Amino acid sequence: MSVTAAQGFTAAGIAAGIKANGNPDLALVVNKGPRLAAAGVFTSNRVKAAPVHWSEQVLRGATVGAVVLNSGGANACTGPKGFQDTHATAEKVAAVLGEDFNAGEVVVASTGLIGVLLPMDKLLPGIETAAAALSEDGGEAAAIAIKTTDTVHKTATVSQGGWTVGGMAKGAGMLAPGLATMLVVLTTDADLDSATLDTALRAATRTTFDRVDSDGCMSTNDTVLLLASGASGQVPAYEEFAEAVRTVCDDLARQLIGDAEGASKDIRIEVIGAASEDDAVEVGRSIARNNLLKCAIHGEDPNWGRVLSAIGTTRAAFDPDRLNVAINGVWVCKNGSVGEDRDLVSMKDREVRITADLSTGGESAVIWANDLTADYVHENSAYSS
Repeated sequence: MSVTAAQGFTAAGIAAGIKANGNPDLALVVNKGPRLAAAGVFTSNRVKAAPVHWSEQVLRGATVGAVVLNSGGANACTGPKGFQDTHATAEKVAAVLGEDFNAGEVVVASTGLIGVLLPMDKLLPGIETAAAALSEDGGEAAAIAIKTTDTVHKTATVSQGGWTVGGMAKGAGMLAPGLATMLVVLTTDADLDSATLDTALRAATRTTFDRVDSDGCMSTNDTVLLLASGASGQVPAYEEFAEAVRTVCDDLARQLIGDAEGASKDIRIEVIGAASEDDAVEVGRSIARNNLLKCAIHGEDPNWGRVLSAIGTTRAAFDPDRLNVAINGVWVCKNGSVGEDRDLVSMKDREVRITADLSTGGESAVIWANDLTADYVHENSAYSS
């Protein structure tokens, strides 16, 4: 049920004709309250799509009644007209949903080709169709409608103590750290204010969405939202709620990596023995973005030398003669040199585990990545955001 697993939410996903192939391309999520609390994080790319600029303004008010999302067009790098279209989209949602809504409480999110204006003659009537289709069972349809090159729709839920956190995500390319790395809508029926949502969301994204790195390419449209309806009447302890949000985010982040364009391997990179968490993250990201290593993983070659080379490009504290690397549990590099026989490494499974030990301190971090295959080039020829 995705975003409608939590009480107080309805959703819909329809085909508005934005995509030439006729597939679903417009989603609407509505918070029926009694709370309309919200928080969000957005791309750190300095080139931001019009919907991001709009939605950042909306989130400053910390109140969100509805989210409208389209696939089939990013509305990025479209100038003043693109922002006007975003504003018109929010106005249309507010008008269709009734007098209790205003455009300043409608978040807009888009994904698709950069540099092309959206077909507003199809999008605006589509909002009317989506509003008429709103349902407490509409979460899955909404998740399907936001797909671009995704091969599957992505949803996750956690329920406990009479309250729920649910979510949907899209993303299969341009996944690189920058808060966020895709379009994500999370919902909860817990009775919590926007400040609490913001703290929990930022903590969750820091160790989940911000630590997946598919291709090193950051999008212009990245948006992650957390909405609370308060419909359950439950006020969970912050730690319990934050862990539920993190669990849902982690689940969705893993699904994004698992559906990365052209990928045949999911790579779990754990950096241990670091002097600081920042060092661990920097090293993990460097390994994740090493294209030679990613190609080697695709070829099922446990080439630990490329791991060391990636570590060496960072500013992290380490002694090259104390570095250790394990691939799928086999310590193929010890003390910066040859370790166990690399022929002992089996890489037949989808998941490949790389452990890099800096032997410097007690901090660690996990980054998720994927291999690069010939299919990646084919998939990305028509993908942009």
